[in-house]
Amino acid sequence: MPAGISSTGRSAAGAALLRCVDLLARAALAVACVALVGLGLLPRTGLYRPVTVLSGSMAPAFSPGDVVVVTPEPLRSVRVGQIISYRIPVGDHHVQTHRVTKIIRGGPHPVVRTKGDANNTADPWRAELHGTTAWRVRTVLPRVGWVIFWFRSPLVHSLTVLLAPLLLALIAVAQIWRRPEKTRPEAIADASPTA
Repeated sequence: MPAGISSTGRSAAGAALLRCVDLLARAALAVACVALVGLGLLPRTGLYRPVTVLSGSMAPAFSPGDVVVVTPEPLRSVRVGQIISYRIPVGDHHVQTHRVTKIIRGGPHPVVRTKGDANNTADPWRAELHGTTAWRVRTVLPRVGWVIFWFRSPLVHSLTVLLAPLLLALIAVAQIWRRPEKTRPEAIADASPTA
């Protein structure tokens, strides 16, 4: 044993390291639970949707890698100047988030023209909005989309699928090992022989 390091000091350092690892694991688990609920479960209620921004067509309002949170609004309430997310009527029908520049036809299925703030010209189509609601941008979460992109990468996805359950199992085993056996007085009384 090196001079100046006692076995008590070594065990205290080991205990401190275990506490630190346990704290970090718990924090990671808490963040994962919040992300699961906020990005995976609550959007299924229809109260809001997170949309990851892929292009710079709306800069400076939001940029690639940002996440915009959209909420439903009745189609009749769509107005010029609002930023909405909708499926484009051409090509692959991907979701696009642009500003409404003109309402060509109102009513239950409005037809609108849209434009990205950073684009020089309006989008080359007229979009008819279907359903009962439009998805209007309410807030922007800067750079949160990069975390989502990172988690969707094949390597990180595989690691989280394999390592997350292993990490949870290790936390559970550490809790079992660390928990001191408590002897209850009533258990001792029940175990004593009777005459």
